[in-house]
Amino acid sequence: MYESKNVFGEKLQVCSSRPLTGFYRDGCCNTGREDVGLHTVCTQVTEEFLAFSKAKGNDLSTPRPELGFAGLQPGDCWCLCALRWKEAYEAGAPPVVILASTHEATLEHIPLALLKEHARDLH
Repeated sequence: MYESKNVFGEKLQVCSSRPLTGFYRDGCCNTGREDVGLHTVCTQVTEEFLAFSKAKGNDLSTPRPELGFAGLQPGDCWCLCALRWKEAYEAGAPPVVILASTHEATLEHIPLALLKEHARDLH
């Protein structure tokens, strides 16, 4: 079976099980053909980022019980779309990155050096 790798080429670590995250809701920032948004960046969201995302039309803080989504709070970890993280970075509001849980596919859009600047965990 194929093992997902993180940005260091190592086994992809769990991003969050509470709240349960990931495009496949498996707790990891796995990706595949179905994931057109490339939900591959494991982040620890901040109040600033949640406000930025809401202003951009992606409200991640409001609970949506009909979708089984409790809403994110500052400090929660979440698999974010690579291009949304990059957009937040360019706007000065990037959430913290957890590199061990960020899928290697992210590197197609964001350089590792940039991710490291905003990482909570470093080798």
